[in-house]
Amino acid sequence: MGFKCGIIGLPNIGKSTLFNALTKANVATENFPFCTIEPNIGMVTVPDKRLDQLAHIAQSKKIISTTIQFIDIAGIIKHASKGHGLGNQFLNEIRKVDAIAHVVRCFEDKNIIHVNNEINPIDDIDIINSELILADLEICERKIGRMKKKIHINNIEEKKILSILIKCLTHLESGYMLRNLLINHNDYNIIKNMNFLTSKPNMYIANINEYKNINNHYINKIDKIAQRDKSIVIPINAAAEEYIIQLNQNKYKKYINELENRESGLNLMITHGYNLLNLKTFFTVGNLETHAWTFTNGTTASEAGGIIHTDLKKGFIKAQVISCNDYITYRGEHGVKEAGKIRVVGKNYQIKDGDIIKILYKI
Repeated sequence: MGFKCGIIGLPNIGKSTLFNALTKANVATENFPFCTIEPNIGMVTVPDKRLDQLAHIAQSKKIISTTIQFIDIAGIIKHASKGHGLGNQFLNEIRKVDAIAHVVRCFEDKNIIHVNNEINPIDDIDIINSELILADLEICERKIGRMKKKIHINNIEEKKILSILIKCLTHLESGYMLRNLLINHNDYNIIKNMNFLTSKPNMYIANINEYKNINNHYINKIDKIAQRDKSIVIPINAAAEEYIIQLNQNKYKKYINELENRESGLNLMITHGYNLLNLKTFFTVGNLETHAWTFTNGTTASEAGGIIHTDLKKGFIKAQVISCNDYITYRGEHGVKEAGKIRVVGKNYQIKDGDIIKILYKI
């Protein structure tokens, strides 16, 4: 699977509409807060033209795409971190995801109520982010308290973790998200494993009502916030995309082209989600099946084997690697071999996006 993406925001700002557009689901979308209570979950295949091309050349009987899980989490309100509006339940759902899609209303419509009775994306973002920060503060204080009670004086690793937690606490108390805390890679991995809400990669989904308003003043304000807290902004007309996703393929392509040749919201969120999480794709290709696999940049050949099956990592001997471009150019493995484009690599070779790998292993 690619990654889990949680869709969050205030109540009644288009989260479930976006979820429907992304997943072709048909969950309830009503003009009142807390239409969603339990999270809606949908699996989406990641479109990849390379996968289809490889499968066609190999004449594979089966094609397996990588997938993304989208989770539509109920609206968060002020004081959610204190349990208001089922806040604790909703915040706990966010802890389960890899990345956050924070939906913000960026359009005026008197027929659609706003929980705060005014359209102010900056205030909306501040409410959600403040609740995430407060929730992390509580967790951080708890972790520090527990560590201080049991820390061993001569344990360097425990001291390091406590020092990082204190640094996190100071940062959170200043009102900042942990994802813009300046720390080294190793310290970042320690924080990541603690599953803080504000350390998760984030994209702001600016929910607009017309694509011609893509540069409206609301979005320009959100851009400044995104730059500050290491996020990105993706303008999406959730209602329009929910409508066109239900159309047949020909009509769908026509509507997408009419929307100023924009990529679909799904493709934009997948692309940016992969970039935020530093994810790439490798392939296994054969007559039986062609399979896309998601990996984190920096993954070695033996680790890639483990993604396919644990036995491949345990018994790894070597790997045969072909770039997907070479495979397509030379029309399959035989042509690649004749062109001398097959590489044999060891366990420490770092897999690249688009690599086709075949692993030799012993049981």
